[in-house]
Amino acid sequence: MEDSTTTFYSYVSLYITTKGKRLTLAVFPVKKGVSKVGYIRKFLAILNDLSVNIAVLCLDRGFYSKEVFSFLQKENIPHIVPVRKHGKELKKILRGNHSRYALYTMVGTGEPLDLTLAINVQYLQGKNGKFGNVNLGCVVYGIDWNPRRVYHVYKNRFAIESSYRMRNIVKAKTSSRNVAIRYLLTIISFLLKNVWVSLQWIFFTRVRRGPRTIDEDLFRFALFRLFIWEGIRKKLKFVTFVTVLRSWG
Repeated sequence: MEDSTTTFYSYVSLYITTKGKRLTLAVFPVKKGVSKVGYIRKFLAILNDLSVNIAVLCLDRGFYSKEVFSFLQKENIPHIVPVRKHGKELKKILRGNHSRYALYTMVGTGEPLDLTLAINVQYLQGKNGKFGNVNLGCVVYGIDWNPRRVYHVYKNRFAIESSYRMRNIVKAKTSSRNVAIRYLLTIISFLLKNVWVSLQWIFFTRVRRGPRTIDEDLFRFALFRLFIWEGIRKKLKFVTFVTVLRSWG
């Protein structure tokens, strides 16, 4: 955020990965007074309407809260959420030399809540000048995978960060403070990314045995963006030449 910026707009999105396809199903602006559980309820309603079954719900660290975990457990929804290393007890649990499961009780308002942590240990081996190991902990529920698999499944969630970067490339720039206009432009940018993913899946998958794979080099997002811009230019009949009064030479 620039020094002169006094306002910013945040969005929460529902992103799915299924059979190699990665699509954004919904985007909502973050509003004051709407709880994290409130947004999760909205997303669950959308998934239910689409008859989408949840193998595991991966939430970012911003959803790490007792309210969220309590709700997900009551709804019996499998989930993975990275821990926040707060408190002596949790920091003690996240010290060790091997991957493992551990139990942790979250206290606070209301009754204590028991959580299961999957802890994947990675050895740094001099990476960035660091040695030793790091304990990567996640709150898990409704799955019985080993900690390493939990880590790698959650790691795939970072594709959503790529999705945000891509939509920023095609998002129309505006100085308007009209929330509706900015929201509309945001939705359009995510839709464009979804269209590109769908075109890749339909026309650029290799014909061979095994899982379906996309040859992304044949149809890059930059080329898709160029096609979209060319279509807009022709549709709106942009001026591409002017009449001169004098010729050169």
